Amino acid sequence: MESTETQSIDYAKRLSNSNNTIKNYVIASMGAALVPVPLFDLVALSGIQLKMLHSLSKTYNIKFTSNLGKSLISALLGSVLPLSGALSAASAAKGMPGVGTAAGVMSMSILGGAATYAIGKVFVQHFESGGTFLDFDPEAVREHFAAEFTKGKDVATSLNTSNKGSTTTTSAKP
Repeated sequence: MESTETQSIDYAKRLSNSNNTIKNYVIASMGAALVPVPLFDLVALSGIQLKMLHSLSKTYNIKFTSNLGKSLISALLGSVLPLSGALSAASAAKGMPGVGTAAGVMSMSILGGAATYAIGKVFVQHFESGGTFLDFDPEAVREHFAAEFTKGKDVATSLNTSNKGSTTTTSAKP
């Protein structure tokens, strides 16, 4: 039987690893906003979020299936309807030359990063409490997701600000 100290160290390592994973995928999500074609950025964002769930499931030794992951992400985003509409509107704005493109890229960057952050945080909490993909209830975590999304906008904004002028980029691990 593991000691309390060993369990605390394992918990701290797992949480640190999870937070780093989330941060990397938030940055990758923000980069997906640079895809200039409306709706293709949403496809890229979905893929990044799905890969993040796969990475988190490895950290928690939880069986991952792509179809279930896609369904849960869609259900989670759909539980907060204005968010999914805002992501679509930000993507569509790229179709307007000039100011629309710039506004779409900036909005999509922050919203996509925030959504990825919130998805990651909600799933980490669920996995830490012993949950799996099979017993995840998007409706039950709706308020928590909304709160994490608000925090995620701040995180994405600060990452966006700190990366301006930087010649190096951080990407998600394959």
